[in-house]
Amino acid sequence: MTLTLPVLMCLGLSLGPRTHVQAGTPPKPTLWAEPGSVRGSPMTLWCQGPLETQEYRLDQEGLPWTWGRQNPLEPGAKAKFHIRSAVYSTAGRYRCYFETPAGWSEPSDPLELVVTGFYAEPTLLALPSPVVASGGNVTLQCDIRNGFLTFVLVEEEQKLPRTLYSQNLPKGPSQALFPVGPVTPSSRWRFRCYYYYRKNPQAWSNPSDPLEILVPGVSRKPSLLAPQGPVVARGGSLTLQCRSDVGYDRFALYQEGGHVLLQRPGQQPQAGLSQANFTLSPVSRSHGGQYRCYGGHNLSPKWSAPSVPLDILIAGLIRDTPSVSVRPGPMVASGENVTLLCQSWHNIDTLFLTKEGAAHPPLRLKSKYQSYTYQAEFSMSPVTSAQGGTYRCYSAIRSYPYLLSSPSYPLELVVSGPSGDPSPPPTGSTPTPAGPEDQPLTPTGSDPQSGLGRHLGVVTGVSAAFILLLFLLLFLLLRHRHQSKHRTSAHFYRPAGAAGPEPKDQVLQRRASPVADVQEEILNAAVKDTQPEDGVELDSRAAASEDPQDVTYAQLQSLTLRWEATEPPPPQEGESPVEPRVFETLAIH
Repeated sequence: MTLTLPVLMCLGLSLGPRTHVQAGTPPKPTLWAEPGSVRGSPMTLWCQGPLETQEYRLDQEGLPWTWGRQNPLEPGAKAKFHIRSAVYSTAGRYRCYFETPAGWSEPSDPLELVVTGFYAEPTLLALPSPVVASGGNVTLQCDIRNGFLTFVLVEEEQKLPRTLYSQNLPKGPSQALFPVGPVTPSSRWRFRCYYYYRKNPQAWSNPSDPLEILVPGVSRKPSLLAPQGPVVARGGSLTLQCRSDVGYDRFALYQEGGHVLLQRPGQQPQAGLSQANFTLSPVSRSHGGQYRCYGGHNLSPKWSAPSVPLDILIAGLIRDTPSVSVRPGPMVASGENVTLLCQSWHNIDTLFLTKEGAAHPPLRLKSKYQSYTYQAEFSMSPVTSAQGGTYRCYSAIRSYPYLLSSPSYPLELVVSGPSGDPSPPPTGSTPTPAGPEDQPLTPTGSDPQSGLGRHLGVVTGVSAAFILLLFLLLFLLLRHRHQSKHRTSAHFYRPAGAAGPEPKDQVLQRRASPVADVQEEILNAAVKDTQPEDGVELDSRAAASEDPQDVTYAQLQSLTLRWEATEPPPPQEGESPVEPRVFETLAIH
């Protein structure tokens, strides 16, 4: 990048032939250059003396010979020395003389001809920020990764260079720090910097990119928008739009904590509206942060008040993928209370909830550690049809507040009208009448008053009491497990295809006591019949809890019912025959 300076980069101009001198001494000539001193461009040196001048001579410091001679031109009695191309050997210090009948004059004041464009451009930064309050001070840092150099700071409005020797940092670039201030909004503070090697101080580098110090004013602030939303994936494209109805000619964008300003000319997409688009691509972690924009006019150095800050979040940079679920379900009526739950198994600090296509900033909540997960509940009470849409969750940690995790699986929330659709019928299992195997076992032909009938009545009562006790234990076990699961995700619907967050270090273990095959089948059947079918999956395994009191164990006993028949002894003479007896043995293991 090169810079054409309209009135040169020449230092040490003389005051001209009107400088007061002693009587009898010829005045000094005046020497200047135009149009500039960019490498490779042509330029002209002018030398002017009194009207009686007969000849002009130009010398370059360090050369043992005269650089050139010219006769005066008419009118004006001045001479022109043309340089076809500004090159390395052209840079240097020049003086000119004129000759009159009285002899040669004193040399002119030296003209230091600086030619730019020989080395790579340096970097110019504002510390701590290019946005400075009126009356404040700022430090400009010019640096380059090179050796012992000299840096030059040029304010473009005044063209007055300031020179500083480099400060060589250990294992770092060479740099120079230029204090500037106090600054005021009535001036335009625009700078570039250069550097050169001390062996040839007139051969300068390419200029740095221009840096303008912005002094916020009081005129109406513009608006800063992110049309694609404030959450952007790494590697994507980010466009920030600064707009105003004031009719600004230029706009500036500043990222909090940065050291430079981005500027764009204003455009008018429609009457009464001006805007500028700032495209940042590809998006990286450095683009995450807080942004503000300003508006200004080309004919005025003053800037507007800052816009409302806009946070830009970069997704996919934290190694985590949270989950999202909804209560009571993904299809609700307007006016109902809806809660979205974001969960993560990792130690994160903040959870974000975004809605696809929404221009407003995402909702954020500090996470709470509960039931082995970090979670946050986002309530919509009461929900409206405008809140229907696709939602996702992200997580973040405190040390990198503008970097997010990968998004959760999308959850579609459908909000119907005020009345809503009729509730679907329950999807749970429907109880069936008891089968023959569930009916009491009563042998046909038995008399309830007989001995066999009395034995059967006792056995049946004991069996019924034991079965009731068994189902009571099953009920208590299932209720405890249901309540434990309710503390984390009960009644929350997770979108189809989305797996819940898997613990990183927790290992689920099955804890079971040895039971007979018959009782295991009864337990499995009972659990299966009591499982709800509302999207929440009950896990039949008990988690290895850090708190042993959170786990309930049930020891189920084995039951064996055995029928035995005994033959009575042969009847004695004179006794009535004895009927055979049937015994029922109940064994509990």
